[in-house]
Amino acid sequence: MVENQIKFEKENLKKDLKDRHIQLIAIGGVIGVALFMGSAQSIKMAGPALILSYGFGGVIMYFVMRALGEMAVEYPVSASFAGYAKAFVGPTASFITGWTYWYMWVTIAMCEISAVGIYMKYWWPDITQWIVAIVTLLFMTAVNLIAVKLYGEFEFWFALIKVITIICMLIIGAAMMLFGIGNSGVAIGISNLWSHGGFMPHGLTGVAAALVMVTFAYSGVEMIGVTAGEARDAEKSLKSAINKVFWRVLIFYVGSVVVILSIYPWNEMRPDVSPFVLIFEKIGIPYAASIMNFVIMTSAASCLNSGLYTCGRMLYGLAVRHEAPQFLGKLNASQVPANAIIATSVVALIGVWMNYVSPDRVFYYISAASVTGCIWAWAIIMIEHMNWRKRLSPEQLSKLKFAMPLCPYANYLVLIFLAAVCYGMTADPDNLAGLYVGVPWYLGLLALYKIFKVSEAQKKAELSSIKTEF
Repeated sequence: MVENQIKFEKENLKKDLKDRHIQLIAIGGVIGVALFMGSAQSIKMAGPALILSYGFGGVIMYFVMRALGEMAVEYPVSASFAGYAKAFVGPTASFITGWTYWYMWVTIAMCEISAVGIYMKYWWPDITQWIVAIVTLLFMTAVNLIAVKLYGEFEFWFALIKVITIICMLIIGAAMMLFGIGNSGVAIGISNLWSHGGFMPHGLTGVAAALVMVTFAYSGVEMIGVTAGEARDAEKSLKSAINKVFWRVLIFYVGSVVVILSIYPWNEMRPDVSPFVLIFEKIGIPYAASIMNFVIMTSAASCLNSGLYTCGRMLYGLAVRHEAPQFLGKLNASQVPANAIIATSVVALIGVWMNYVSPDRVFYYISAASVTGCIWAWAIIMIEHMNWRKRLSPEQLSKLKFAMPLCPYANYLVLIFLAAVCYGMTADPDNLAGLYVGVPWYLGLLALYKIFKVSEAQKKAELSSIKTEF
């Protein structure tokens, strides 16, 4: 570890996540309903140019992971970038970051339980959507409360289902494009990428607008830093996961979009039908829609699982740093932050209520709201990383175990990208919901922090007064 007199609050979480857990958690946190379900909406915004959005977004994702990975290898704590914010930026940034990242994953959890309810209707059209949402939430809460190892096992198998599905789609799609399988032996090729209004039918504005959904799709990659505090071998697991996940995720997202848009014209895509279903049905796979519905629901459950895990650790870290009520820092017998997980689940019930009042648009509204949390998280990671680097001597920099390439230029590139995402949010009415929610959220946090610090100061003054009397 690079010695630079930085200390973090002691954590008592059980280090029970294996390397295979970390590898699949890293993939599972990124590949979710945004690819299987939200990609149709993104295609509508950008057309075939969505390939550029995912490609550029993937490069940005890589730099975020490497910046976070550099710090996490040196300081493997579950507080992750929220804890680093306190050390390298300041206590106000730590408070805002911890609560904002919790908010982001709570909204993602709401999206995922919404997706389960939406896709369950395929089999049972008359089923009540909000009931499905609450049952899913209760089940995944129970999984997270039992033990971190159980969370890791569930996430491993959930993520494996997603990976296998995507690989199958890529192989089948390539066979259709090259050999005409499922198309009467006539190779489909890739001409659909430019034959319907051009490769960039909506111009750069469409590409920028799609960056919002792309950012939502890639959001969650930073949770790999949160797992560091419970990893058996943080250095080995984090290095391996970050290096491998970047290429896997990029191939899965960019590859999937290339295959989908080569086989189907972008202007014929339906936002309410998963593109994966169309591919599997075209090749003649029996029960293709049912298979994909199952995959999408396990994918949603996977992201919900990750959301509850991450939120629990964020609230726990906030409590340990005295930036949240102390009861949220209590661990159960399995060394799991049970109170923090339960509190998160209670708040996630808002998503159940939204499924009741607006079942048709809830997924898109909430996903837009969660993007503002991702923007803050990625921005603070790059800022705290640069601040930390400035503290290190040339000798210390040479001893870094997992040095990020192209620093600080890559940091500035990420920040410019995030500014472009904010611009893209103004181009679509649904995405404006994220800005409408984001602004009062940050202003509210600033006000809450001031109140919280005043309260803490009063408590310290009272304790000091009592000690003086005795």
